[in-house]
Amino acid sequence: MPVSEAWQQRLTDARTDRQQAHRWRTRQVVKSNTLDFAGNDYLGLAQDPRVCEAQAEGARRYGAGAGASHLVSGHLEVHDALEDALAQWTGRERALLFSTGYMANLGVLQSLADRHTAIFQDRLNHASLIDGATLSGARLRRYHHRNSNDLARLLERSERQHKLVVSDGVFSMDGDVAEIATLAHVSQRHNAWLMIDDAHGVGVLGENGSGCAGGVTSQDVPILVGTLGKALGTAGAFVAGDAELIDHLIQFSRSYVYTTAQPPAIAAATLKALEIVQGEPEHRAQLNANIAYFRRAALPLGLPLSDSATPIQPLLLDSETRVMTWAARLAQQSIYVGAIRPPTVPNGEARLRITLSAKHSHSDIDRLLEGLNSCQREEAACHVTA
Repeated sequence: MPVSEAWQQRLTDARTDRQQAHRWRTRQVVKSNTLDFAGNDYLGLAQDPRVCEAQAEGARRYGAGAGASHLVSGHLEVHDALEDALAQWTGRERALLFSTGYMANLGVLQSLADRHTAIFQDRLNHASLIDGATLSGARLRRYHHRNSNDLARLLERSERQHKLVVSDGVFSMDGDVAEIATLAHVSQRHNAWLMIDDAHGVGVLGENGSGCAGGVTSQDVPILVGTLGKALGTAGAFVAGDAELIDHLIQFSRSYVYTTAQPPAIAAATLKALEIVQGEPEHRAQLNANIAYFRRAALPLGLPLSDSATPIQPLLLDSETRVMTWAARLAQQSIYVGAIRPPTVPNGEARLRITLSAKHSHSDIDRLLEGLNSCQREEAACHVTA
């Protein structure tokens, strides 16, 4: 078989396998009149006029793109200012910008770990953290979700000199939060560094929105990762820590060294978003009020919600068919929610991933709940008919 035909057959086989498993993914074009309960714009800053104007002004001043990597000529004054602001916000000595959260996690783990390192990760960590560990060549062990005893057991058995514990801050598919203090204690007891990816916590949790590791020193959490494209409403990511860590990443993190810097207009918009997050706590207060309202109103409906106090509210439907059916029914009502199936979540744990935002009104939430209740009623009617 010619090489081109062999490759074509490989792609065809992969497509067939996934389609037969009913797990073929399709992109949805979200229209302006759609009520979005799937995105991660937790504070509604992506559409804040001040953030949008800051981005426009940044483009007028610096151009549409950085034009080069940070180590060539792409590190502009606005990038430097943003790194300083992020370091101050998170209580760290320095911060380093990355173009995406995925690149940040790959870059950190690839640059710090090798085959002589042992990495210990929560079983429900984000894919980028698992991929970063794999790329590094380190020995990867995964402990039971939020189970510090299992982590301690694995650390105790490890003979590697360099050990790294890695956890999401807020788990993106479940909405629960890592026990940072416990992880720090266990890590220190076994001479391990702790890395927290707080993508879904920064801007949302903590007294000033600095995340679930806010107020926790770099001694307890030496490596803190955060993204800018969720609560801050823009794009990109950062790693915060001591100067020695940041210098190491600048030298050895391939996903930092060999990529064009974040567009300066995005950095300008993020500076404005960060100013809003720190100066206007009412956005977090509104978000928390919406979370409480949603859970209170959902209770009498008997919806199978998991126990989450964050904007991520998983509705556990177990069956992949149910998930896709409910999501389609909601879409017919111009309500968009995330339909999450394996391999993103474990087998048997398919769910609707509902996310709340400060921009949602109570009437928006009522409309979502009525849509979910109608899915229940239609499902019950079908069972009776059958």
